[in-house]
Amino acid sequence: MSVWIETELCNGCHRCLKTCPYDAITMQGDKAVVGKRCTGCGACLEACRQGAIKTDAAPRAVPDFSACRDIWVLLEHDGEKLHPVSLELLGAARRLGRALEQKACALLPGMPPGNHADRLTAELEKHGAQTIVRARHPALKDYDVQVHCSLAAEVINAYSPAILLIGATPRGRDLAPRLARRLRTGLTADCTELEIDPEEKILLQTRPAFGGNLMATIASRYSRPQMATVRPGVMAREIFSGNRAEIIDYQVADLPPAGVTRLEFIKQARERVRLQEARIIVAGGRGTGGAEGFKLLRDLGRKLGAEIAGTRIAVEEGWIEADRQVGQTGQSVRPELYIACGISGAVQHRAGMLNSRYIIAINQDPGAPIFEIADWGVVGDLHRIIPEMIARLTEV
Repeated sequence: MSVWIETELCNGCHRCLKTCPYDAITMQGDKAVVGKRCTGCGACLEACRQGAIKTDAAPRAVPDFSACRDIWVLLEHDGEKLHPVSLELLGAARRLGRALEQKACALLPGMPPGNHADRLTAELEKHGAQTIVRARHPALKDYDVQVHCSLAAEVINAYSPAILLIGATPRGRDLAPRLARRLRTGLTADCTELEIDPEEKILLQTRPAFGGNLMATIASRYSRPQMATVRPGVMAREIFSGNRAEIIDYQVADLPPAGVTRLEFIKQARERVRLQEARIIVAGGRGTGGAEGFKLLRDLGRKLGAEIAGTRIAVEEGWIEADRQVGQTGQSVRPELYIACGISGAVQHRAGMLNSRYIIAINQDPGAPIFEIADWGVVGDLHRIIPEMIARLTEV
């Protein structure tokens, strides 16, 4: 396989030089030539508007995936309650399924005992599952990545879905890469948007790239299932009243022994952070000035019944706990009301809160990017504005 340039067609525009990732193209006079560093990757082919770059490589054929159908969600639960992202992904699966005329299927690993199983099944039906595959095995009682990966690989290979969605939780981020390797397929991590290409009918998976400075859309044309992890909070839950699912109790083959021996389980009592479930969030950034500024935010939060959150700098400075960070490297939220106090609105933070229904921004800088997405903006010192808000709320 080789790449060459027909010099009579080359106009010396230098586009191919900028495109080649290996610096394999150089200029000889006013014509481009391909050197020994060329790997035949073909990155330069589309860059040439003159059609001067040629290759003898045959186009890669897309395999026949007509037998791969349906959109599957690998669920996460603690034995009693489903993780919110699982319900969010079921809504996404139904939306994608409508575009493909395929079903939304849920894989429930480690069936909870007794009434919990029936309650979880009813909740999955309510949120759109059209097929529920329930797998029960003693080894699935506690999460172990090797055991759960083996189960998921067995079920996925048996049913051949077109798309597999997993929540980008700590557990999902642990399991998904191993599962993708078992299935010999690709994986797009931390997606914030999923769409179906109307022409190719493939999944377009969008995620932040280069530190959140741009959004990359990735497609898996040559492998199935098309696999993605999705950040909690970026997809909306949907309710499907009267929906009834086909229930399949899957007979699990022998699973490998757990790779970890649990010696002791200690449940530490701590305040639960409910950012992804919160209707109102009061968030602070560098402009709060420190711990005293966050004390004001907490006072306002108590008046509103809101959760408190912060930006990455607020976490790094120790003004707020790490599990309350909102943004690309924190949590994604979609409350009814998001009050951004002293937050400039960098793209990394906006990636985590842009789906809020209403946004109020308080900032001293009238040119702060946060005002570009805010529904209401207040230019001023939050140390004067927030006490006034608290006083007005006290009068109500």
